[in-house]
Amino acid sequence: MTRGDVGELAAEFAGTFVLIVIGCGTVAQVLTSDGAAGDWSTLVWGWGVAVTMGVYVAGRVSGAHLNPAVTLALAVFKGFAWRKVLPYSLAQTAGAFVAALVVRAVYADAIARVDAGHTTATQTIFSTLPGEGISILTAFGDQIVGTAILVFVIFALTNALNNPPGANTAPFMIGFLVVGIGISFGANAGYAINPARDLGPRLASFVTGYDTAFVTAAGVPYWWLPIVAPLLGGLLGGGAFVLLVERFLTPAEIEMAASGEVPVGRVPQPAAPAEHPSQLEETR
Repeated sequence: MTRGDVGELAAEFAGTFVLIVIGCGTVAQVLTSDGAAGDWSTLVWGWGVAVTMGVYVAGRVSGAHLNPAVTLALAVFKGFAWRKVLPYSLAQTAGAFVAALVVRAVYADAIARVDAGHTTATQTIFSTLPGEGISILTAFGDQIVGTAILVFVIFALTNALNNPPGANTAPFMIGFLVVGIGISFGANAGYAINPARDLGPRLASFVTGYDTAFVTAAGVPYWWLPIVAPLLGGLLGGGAFVLLVERFLTPAEIEMAASGEVPVGRVPQPAAPAEHPSQLEETR
């Protein structure tokens, strides 16, 4: 493993740590404050800020995937090195795990006050569960759709030929994207849309006293769903972007973009910076 590889994994760990410590911290504050610290809108905006900051932390070094579903989609559709897929995913999950331990420690007293038995009432601080009356099948479909939207729009936002945000504002747009997914597809299953975001904190909750961490309130095994469904959704979203948008960016337009010319009808964009092999054009 090269020094560059180590740096990329460290960045993925750090970026995902920031994502989870802010995101899960937001949920912990809302759930343990009897509503005094916010509501659903607080949660979705907290996660949006968490994603934005995580991308800024890791973007330059690793491309800030922060999500195994994004990493897998980049390997399938964007030429990201297959040998890095598993290490990236493990680094992301480890960052999420450690961040969740921090949240668990800081909020230990508050959690004990509102849920001394460490039940599913506060388990959602760390990992997702289906909403009341939501079937496993519905939750599975929800996670596929949410992650497909995530990856589809990330590919659009970070493609240099698709009018991407300028002046390093892509992380803000990705954060807004996560807010939008939370507003539109959050209630069914908690919009994990990220295997590392769910599995890392789920493991952290299990080792710190949540015996029901891997099941629903009804005792149905659930831990696998926020892993499998987002991976499938990411592939669908990435494939849809390539099929519906990317393949229509013609070689002529690519040559014009490289020379600084602007195709007729397109708004001029700032020149793209030199690309890192795994930088934000191929990332979350």
